[in-house]
Amino acid sequence: MTRSGDPVFPGIRAHEPDSARPVGSRTGPDASAAPGTARRRGPIGRGGPTGDIPAGDIPTGDITVVAAGVVLVVAAAVVGRMLLAGGANLLLPFPPLLAQWLPHLGPGTPVAVATAVAVVGWGPSLAATLPWRRLLPLAWAAASVWTLALALVDGWQRGVVERLSSGEEYLHDVPRVASVREMLATFTDHILTDQPVHWTTHVGAHPPGAFLVYVVLDRVGLGGGGAAGVVTVLIGASACAAVAVTLRALDAEAVARVALPFGVLLPGAVWVGVSADGMFAAVLAWGVALLAVGATGRGVRADAAAVTGGVLLGSTLYLSYGLALGLTLPAAVLAVTRRWRAAVLTGAGAAAVAVAFTMAGFWWFTGFSHVRVIYAASIAASRPYSYFVWADLAAFSFAVGPAVWAGLRRAGAAPRALPPAAALLVLAALAAVVAADLTGLSKAEVERIWLPFAVWLVVPCALLPRPRLWLTAQALLALAVNHLLLTVW
Repeated sequence: MTRSGDPVFPGIRAHEPDSARPVGSRTGPDASAAPGTARRRGPIGRGGPTGDIPAGDIPTGDITVVAAGVVLVVAAAVVGRMLLAGGANLLLPFPPLLAQWLPHLGPGTPVAVATAVAVVGWGPSLAATLPWRRLLPLAWAAASVWTLALALVDGWQRGVVERLSSGEEYLHDVPRVASVREMLATFTDHILTDQPVHWTTHVGAHPPGAFLVYVVLDRVGLGGGGAAGVVTVLIGASACAAVAVTLRALDAEAVARVALPFGVLLPGAVWVGVSADGMFAAVLAWGVALLAVGATGRGVRADAAAVTGGVLLGSTLYLSYGLALGLTLPAAVLAVTRRWRAAVLTGAGAAAVAVAFTMAGFWWFTGFSHVRVIYAASIAASRPYSYFVWADLAAFSFAVGPAVWAGLRRAGAAPRALPPAAALLVLAALAAVVAADLTGLSKAEVERIWLPFAVWLVVPCALLPRPRLWLTAQALLALAVNHLLLTVW
């Protein structure tokens, strides 16, 4: 047996959640296992032995896949430097990331380090034992502090205020909006950049939903770079809780509890604070979570959850065109639950959003066609597909961290190790990443653009032994990136 709060195999120590479903009590170390080992009974929380895992052991396969990730990153850096030396216009000072080398400390440094130490030290045990209603707010709070502290490594002005208020960002164009209705009705008229009056880069390259969020924040007194930045961080940091809610609704609470600390310390927090893409990740995640709650529940509350989830999922299409790929996630939920009532209600909620924007004057397909025009004329035209089709995966490695690669390896080596619903969500996120990569519509900057998919890839981390060691690796990566590099987002 292991000491309390430090299981040999994460997620299998029995606990008593405050729900009626004794998920944690369905698994546990096998009393018949040999000393120093824990019997892993099939998928977490499911029956069927699949083998022994030595206590504290990290298999060579985990080390190998992490080493391969390091090689990929180094190769992307070396080839990227060679391309820059040859005159290629990558617009990446530090390939494969949009960043520049600038070792520095900041006011967020001690808070970030302290938060990482606390989550590594107490996160796994608290995730295993706390009642669910206390665990989720604590995880959200920890993720918020971690994300904001990382942003403050660059200082309040540079790390928070200026992130959304630069000349290319959303807040730059907010003063131009005299009427929300008029803005929506004429939005597509100002997307193309070959005209005297056009939207700034980020406003025009997205549907108006993202811009509308910041216009509304400005209307309610939260329009400055500082206030809007903090709100963006708070929303984005909630994504880890949404992923956990989804898993629990799909009868994978044990997985949710073990994976939650990895969601809190996701290295992608470097870009959640502060970029709108972090907010997009949370909106998509909560849409999927509410759909899962609605599809697995009964009664008025379940129906309301499904409709609300549909509204959020529909809204994602008006936050970023690329989030259409994220619809693989709700599709995974529906494939598992097969609750067509929830599907219809969710579809109705999403349709209501589409109808509202269309009636206000914005036609999604017109906006998308205009964005493809400006994309073809932008820096993307000179960024070589042959490089970014694989270098993007190197950049994405900085956002997900070594633990995710190791977790994915374990999930791939033992396809039944995760409950079917959890495994299908991971596959859905991977499918979205592969599609975004192969289409060439994401050339660079995917460390932030793919955040809506990254937050789901922490799920296989539930399969990792010695979770504190892997959490430490995740935290060190994020701290290294934010202290050695100056990122744009």
